Formats: sequence, C-alpha cells, structure tokens
Amino acid sequence: MSEHLPPQLPKSALYQLSQSLSLRTLIVILLGLLMLIPLFFAEQAVKERQTHYQNALNSVAERWGGKQTLIGPVLVVPYVEHFTSVDTISDENGETRVVSKDIFNDRTAILLPESLEIRANLNEEHRQQGIYDALVYNATINLSGKFNHAQVLQSSEGERRILWNKAFIALGLSDQRAIDTASSFFWNDGRIDMQPGTRLSKLLPSGFHIPLSVNADSTTSNEFKLTLNLRGSDGLFFAPLGQTTAIRMTSAWTHPNFQGDLLPNEHAVTEAGFNAAWDIPHLVRSYPQYWVLEDQQTYDLHSFSAGVNLHEPASLYTLIERAVQYGALFIGMTFLVFLAFEISLKQRLHVLQYGLVGVALSLFYLILLAAAEHIGFLYAYIAASATTILCITVYTGMVLRNGRRTFLLFLLLALLYGLLYLLLQREDYALAIGVGLLLFATMIMMYVTRHLLSTPK
Repeated sequence: MSEHLPPQLPKSALYQLSQSLSLRTLIVILLGLLMLIPLFFAEQAVKERQTHYQNALNSVAERWGGKQTLIGPVLVVPYVEHFTSVDTISDENGETRVVSKDIFNDRTAILLPESLEIRANLNEEHRQQGIYDALVYNATINLSGKFNHAQVLQSSEGERRILWNKAFIALGLSDQRAIDTASSFFWNDGRIDMQPGTRLSKLLPSGFHIPLSVNADSTTSNEFKLTLNLRGSDGLFFAPLGQTTAIRMTSAWTHPNFQGDLLPNEHAVTEAGFNAAWDIPHLVRSYPQYWVLEDQQTYDLHSFSAGVNLHEPASLYTLIERAVQYGALFIGMTFLVFLAFEISLKQRLHVLQYGLVGVALSLFYLILLAAAEHIGFLYAYIAASATTILCITVYTGMVLRNGRRTFLLFLLLALLYGLLYLLLQREDYALAIGVGLLLFATMIMMYVTRHLLSTPK
C-alpha cells in the first residue's frame, strides 16, 4: 500500500513578499533613517551642554577679565597757536592805515609714538566654575618707546606754544578692571602716577591716563616706560601705534592661535610654550601719526591689531558634536553588517531588534557626553565605546547564537569606534577615512551577495 503525501500548499504572495530581500533591504534603510531621530536629540543635548559651558566661561571672564586689547600710549598735547593778522583799513577821508591784531587759537594735537616696543609674557591659569574649567591668563606687559613732538611746533605762520600743564598720555584697555598692578609711568627721568579714565571718550572709551605736569620743550624727543600686570582670558592683542612697532610675546601655553590683521614675522611653538615677534611699520595702518582734534577728523585706533588667542585644542563638546555627525554612517554600517548576516545565515532578524541596536548606537553619544564632563574625553570615549560594543555584542550573540559571527561583529564594532576616534583626532583625514569605510561596506555586501541570482520568469 503506497503512502500518499498531502499536496504542498503554495506559499501565499504575502509570505513571499515578506521573505523578499529587496523588501528587507528597504525596511532596513527606512529604519536606519528613522534612527536619525534619536541622533538629533543626542545632538541637541550636546549643544545644550555646550551652551552651559560657554555661559560658565563668560561668567568667569566677567569677574576675571575678558579678551584684552591694549591701545596706546597716545600723547595728547594742547597748544596755543599765535599769529598776527595785518589788515589795511581806509577811513572816510580816504586815508589808509595798517592795523595788526594778535589771534590766539586753542588747539589739541593727538600724537602717536615715534617708536613703540611691547614685551608681553602670558602665564596661563585655570579657574573652576561648577564642573567646568576655564582657561585664563595673567600678563606682564612692558611698554617703552619715545614721542617726538617736533611736528606740533611746526607752523607755516605764527608760532605755537605747548601747554604742558594740560598735556597727558592716554592708554586704552578693553577692561581696565582687570589691572592687577601698574608701576608708575616713567617720562624721561621723571615718575608720574596714573589716573583712571582716558579723557578721550570717543577715541579710547576705556582705559587710563597719565597727566604730564612737566615741561618737555627742552628736547623734542621724550622717552617713556610702563609696566602693567593685567588679567584676561581668550586672547591678548595690541594696536601698533608706533611709527615702528615691535611686539615680543612669550608664554608657556602650547596651543597659540595667532590672530589679528598681521601674523607674526617669526614664531616658534615647542613643548615649553611659544614665542612670537611682530615688526610693524606705520604704513600698514589707515590712520596717521599726528592729527588735530579740532579738525573733526575721526580715526579708529581699534581698526588694526595683532596678537594671539589662547586656543584650546578642540573642546570635548566640539569633539562630541563632530562624533554625532558621523552617527548616521555608524548606524548604516552596523545595519549593513546585520543585513549581511541575514543573507549569509539565511536567518531573518526582527525589525525591533534592528531598532534596539540603533538605540544602543545613539546612546553611545549620551554616555560619552555625561562621562566626558567628569573624566575627560579620552577615558569617556573608552568607557562609552566599550559599553556600547559589549551591549550590542552580547545582545547579538543571544539573537544569532553563532559564536563566530558574534565575534566578527565585535571586531567590526571595535574597528568602527577606533576609526571614529581617529576621525575626531585627525580631522584633515576625515574624508579619506570616510571613503575607506564606505568602500569596505560595499565590499562586504558584494561578498555576501555574490551567490544571489535573479530567477528568470
């Protein structure tokens, strides 16, 4: 007696569609796009913490001192211009007579230094604001040079007399509250105390001045010296007011960012710090060495400056934000690996399992952010990547129950996070590394799909 097997029922079209590789690929792509939502929230969290960090830095700068720009010294010289006016006058009888009249005009000359040498040494310090660390500095600044007021005395007619009892030196400073100490101002061989305010509210809104209660007409060239100790943060800049200006700057900070309108003529950065030198002629500026205040000519002494920002290596928030930007690439690469496992093992993973892996990949950035604020970026990155890799590896091992494939996934994730760290530290090579990752992913998919053939109808 022969046994008859029941006829095999044809598979429904819906079942065949659910097993379609094309549909599975489309679902994985859509799910990968959906994972951009948690990535977006992770990025917003990074920006929020970065805002708190910036507010903390601003709070420290308000109390300690912000970016400083020193402008000066400027010699303000009031003088009396005297000339005689001679007129010929005719009276009613036709007789003429010569009438002379003395005319005195009060004028004020603004004179910039003939030579100016600035030597600055910046000592870095750190101030805590909650969990945040703010980089600030103490600067010792030595100013020296000379003024030559010969051009003030030159006149095409008449004569000029300088009112030295009303003359003064003005120096502009972004935040004069940050002055720690200031030695007396030396004018030739005399010592003069400094006074608050510049007395030039439009030209130099903030700073201090030195009244010159001495007569300097014995010689037209007068030397000056001044030493300042001031606090600041972020950067230190100088205006090259001299006909020749020499700036020499040194610091133990190893990450200078030279800014301003001119880069240093020479600079060197070593493990011991940096030193930089500027030699600036007055021809590079847009304002003259001498002008008269009453002529209503306005010049902006802030328009040209040279100096340095105490540049910090990329802050942890910048690094984390850049890491989030590669999040889509990481999720896509991981999903491709899982899809390759599906094809090679002929085993279907649930959509929920893809989603949980995507959420774990997104949580990496929040773990990194939370840990980096307390233990630094490197150790936080090691902790966050190790947590994420182990979590996904263990979960995948329980799902696939294939030790070899699970170990392969572990190696691929470790390689991905190692490359991400390299991307963050070597931004110049980001494009090359990114292209290499895409090429590697393409080669994996080409390998696992090498046996797929379309069935002819």
